[in-house]
Amino acid sequence: MKDISILLILLGLAGAAWWRPWLGVLGLAVLSYMHPQGYATGFMRNAPIYLSLFVWVSLSVVYRLWRDKAWATLPWQRLLDWRLYGLLGLWVWFGVTSYFSVAPWEAWDKYHDVLKILPPMVLALLLIDTREKLYYLLVAIALSILLVALKGGYWAVLSGFQDRVYGPPGSQYGGNNEFAVAVAMAIPLMLLWLRETRDRGLRIVLLVGIALSYASVVSSWSRGGMLALGAMTLLLVLHSRRKLLAIPLLIALAAVLFVQLPEQWFGRMETVAAYQADESAQGRMDAWRVGIDFAARNPVTGGGFNAWPALTLSSASGLDWHSAYVEMLAEHGYVGLLLWAGLLSATLLSLSRGGRNRPDWQRDYAAMLQASLLAYLVGGATLGIAYWELPYHLVALAALLAGLSPTHRNRIGAG
Repeated sequence: MKDISILLILLGLAGAAWWRPWLGVLGLAVLSYMHPQGYATGFMRNAPIYLSLFVWVSLSVVYRLWRDKAWATLPWQRLLDWRLYGLLGLWVWFGVTSYFSVAPWEAWDKYHDVLKILPPMVLALLLIDTREKLYYLLVAIALSILLVALKGGYWAVLSGFQDRVYGPPGSQYGGNNEFAVAVAMAIPLMLLWLRETRDRGLRIVLLVGIALSYASVVSSWSRGGMLALGAMTLLLVLHSRRKLLAIPLLIALAAVLFVQLPEQWFGRMETVAAYQADESAQGRMDAWRVGIDFAARNPVTGGGFNAWPALTLSSASGLDWHSAYVEMLAEHGYVGLLLWAGLLSATLLSLSRGGRNRPDWQRDYAAMLQASLLAYLVGGATLGIAYWELPYHLVALAALLAGLSPTHRNRIGAG
């Protein structure tokens, strides 16, 4: 039954993409972040669902352009945005480090996987050309992660936060730590959805969903996830136009959650400060030392993708660097780290520019994207998530926002 449901989802998304190709971009986001294929148990388990939809969307775009002879109407200037050049530069460097990798056969396989992130970003830059379309893309991402977080948050409350919450099986954020960071990144997008909608019933549902999303992060028992959640929340409060209301609400939510938490949860969080006595933290630091020492000897190209087994002389290929920063440094050298960190940091700073010169809606969108990206940068300090799709999606969304005219209507659906 699950497999039939997943097939119906795919067919529905394909039909929407043929009707309106830009809806296919939303469908790709749904498959990426809700990851329904991870719940398959039969014939859909190993089906190339995402690739099938991407090919279908691409064919839909080409057919419509051929039929309407509308090649000139595409916003090709979007492809001149500096962020896209930054992404291309980073991927070119990934190719260089794969060539000089300590394990080329592993590196090229991973390179091809990571390369798949770029084409959907290009589709988004070409097809998402209005504020409304950007809004619905943000909603698609937020809703996809919210549906997973609702399940986790409900179970967290029901179990008294005794059990850890995990993400969709087989997804990039299937583990409890990764799940916590992904939800922390999605909460600002949920808040943007809440701010944009007028429907009273939907606003209540979203408020409950955001509260359960906080609960799901707390119940992940992830220390890195809690740091990402805290940094993101602090930035949201700083950006809030109703700080006197936001702060009491957050305090009340924290009080309700913390009263329910077991003592073991607090004991785990205390190891953030007392890391010397925590075996897990010491294991992370050992991995960081290996990566940093190797980068000191190979500062330009590093070790290439999936260098962990070769550099540690370990057969435990499932282990990783436990930090996106060390992962970039060890696998792509200081050049790769600077390209990656520079792209994300410059995007973060660009979302702060404009200030009062922007209309309210653009400031709101920029603030939420900034908070989401900050959650990733903080969470990535203790997790090997350098090749997640979501942060690069945020970079593309920032480019889309910058390319939109500030004269768009102040509210979705406004007359």
